[in-house]
Amino acid sequence: MSAREFPGSLQDAAWPRLEGLTAITAALGADAIRWVGGAVRDTLLNDEVIDVDCATTHLPDAVIDLCAKAGIRTIPTGIDHGTVTALSGDSTVEITTLRRDVATDGRRATIAFASDWRDDAARRDFTINALYAHPETLEISDYFGGLDDLAARRVRFIGDPSERIAEDHLRILRYYRFQARFGSQLDPQAEDACAAMADTLKGLSRERVADELLKLLALPDPGETVERMYDRAVLRVILPETSLKQVELMRDVIVREAEQGFAPDPLRRLSALLPPSPDIAEIVAARLRLSKTQRGVLVGTASRLESDRDAPRALAYNEGTGIAVNRLLLMDGDVRSIADWDVPSFPLKGGTIVARGVGAGPQVARILKSIEQRWVAEGFPASSRVDELLDEELSRT
Repeated sequence: MSAREFPGSLQDAAWPRLEGLTAITAALGADAIRWVGGAVRDTLLNDEVIDVDCATTHLPDAVIDLCAKAGIRTIPTGIDHGTVTALSGDSTVEITTLRRDVATDGRRATIAFASDWRDDAARRDFTINALYAHPETLEISDYFGGLDDLAARRVRFIGDPSERIAEDHLRILRYYRFQARFGSQLDPQAEDACAAMADTLKGLSRERVADELLKLLALPDPGETVERMYDRAVLRVILPETSLKQVELMRDVIVREAEQGFAPDPLRRLSALLPPSPDIAEIVAARLRLSKTQRGVLVGTASRLESDRDAPRALAYNEGTGIAVNRLLLMDGDVRSIADWDVPSFPLKGGTIVARGVGAGPQVARILKSIEQRWVAEGFPASSRVDELLDEELSRT
């Protein structure tokens, strides 16, 4: 793609003409708002547009008032920083007053409202995220060469990378995520700044780090980027347990996912970056403040064994299909036998054993467990075979 040539066009896109967005334009005035950021960028790349963000010269209270007069509901989701969420028709739009940074400390910024579009653009992280589109003409305002960078597939900080990272340390991880998604041309200055300032990531909230890391790992193929993070000693700041061997395993898993028809899974890939140790998985899950469900996936996947490949259906029955798929992909196993398999229910109940003369209690539980283990080992035979197994078990009691 040569400079300024894009596969997509705002003029051809459907979303700028959505009823909800045209209602917002009418309420706030076309010259007082611009569509900004991801929606503009992704449209030019012909990628799916998920969210539409709006920048405005109106102050938040004026946004709320003008929307109310137009019958548009608003929620003051981030009003202290100038953001109001508008619910208009089928569209949900974050509307943010133009801003400039007054003070930053690497974790948060003190802002002041602004009236100049360029001032607002200057506080954004990358040039490709600072593209503003007029809601009616769809003309793009580009203050820092973002169109050329987007055409060249280059992720470039607005201004000096070290200064921009000092303002918000999370921009290190955001740089790598955007590089993995959009970049083909490396920016050596940005790479050096990220490496030099990697230790500043330790001062961020664990939730913010986890969110960015999982977004990176959810991309179609972040392998090369993650390896570069490892080589530049950035990854070890947030995942000191990771070795080059684990990075290579993650890259293999990405290939196996594609070959066997599985969508990218960030927790599976995070598991690949860690040694096969439930204890280490627990430590990492706690450090990243993962949810209880996420922690269970990470720990369950970390319990993988060489023998997992020998009995994939038994693994799926005992651990659940999701964990089994993860473990098999990490162990280079064949997932096809469980991909569309409905895990059966064990057909024997404790009441059946009691009806055969066994007193309720531990003895029933022992018999149930013994027969279930044999049923799984035999490949989940029909209930008639379970009856035979029960007869055999009772004959020994």
